[in-house]
Amino acid sequence: MTQATPAAPLRPPPGAPAAAWAAVRGVLTDIDDTLTRDGVVEPSARLALRQLADRRIPVVAITGRPMGWSEPFVRDGTLPVIVAENGAGAWYRDGEGDGAALHEVYVQDAATRARNAQRLRDVAAQLQREVPGATLARDSAGRVTDIAVDHSEFTHLDAAQIGRVVAIMRGAGMTATVSSIHVNGWFGEHTKLTGARWIVQRLFGRDLDAEHAFWVYVGDSTNDQEMFAHFPLSVGVANLMRFAAQLEVWPAYLTRSERGEGFAEVVAEVLKARARPR
Repeated sequence: MTQATPAAPLRPPPGAPAAAWAAVRGVLTDIDDTLTRDGVVEPSARLALRQLADRRIPVVAITGRPMGWSEPFVRDGTLPVIVAENGAGAWYRDGEGDGAALHEVYVQDAATRARNAQRLRDVAAQLQREVPGATLARDSAGRVTDIAVDHSEFTHLDAAQIGRVVAIMRGAGMTATVSSIHVNGWFGEHTKLTGARWIVQRLFGRDLDAEHAFWVYVGDSTNDQEMFAHFPLSVGVANLMRFAAQLEVWPAYLTRSERGEGFAEVVAEVLKARARPR
């Protein structure tokens, strides 16, 4: 793993890097194109996740994907916790093995989600009317609190079309972000960072802001910039360079490998540092 491109404003962790990696208390990670390739979690990433679980290092995945899409990954034990829809809700397992209970929780209450549902449908219809080629993501049936327009997963939108989608969403009062595959829009103040704070407090009773130097964040796209800015141990997998021209905030480090293999590099760095005599 290397420090980020010279074009990036580097924020090295305090002290020697090895000491910072050894002090890691948890790992936060995006899913699409950070753990996955072509929609499937790569074997190297699966192994890395098992290694973290074996050492009782918490892992929280934070994604723009919908609640419905995220549930099977938690149900089958691939990931213990997923904060979905850019911080709006989460799935987590309570316990081990077949007897583990599965929990679905949201930041917004049911009445707020119900009020927003028609507003989301209205904006989705406007996007499809006004932006040629705009297509709702195929995972839209599983979405509860947001809408997503596909720009790179199964269809292609150019930069101008993506910009128009973002402008319409923001004009309707929505928060809008661009991931490696979708443009996501929602009503509310939640983000990946607020979702991470919320779930770490809820599940572990820990203040993520107070511990921000001891958690790693791994991502791959422009919608990870808030997380890159917040965590001194922020890492972009190598395919982040696809968005080099659009990035305003860079992670502190870049992996040599892309996607799940890049994530495995990060985990290897953490485990190697923890194994050194202190």
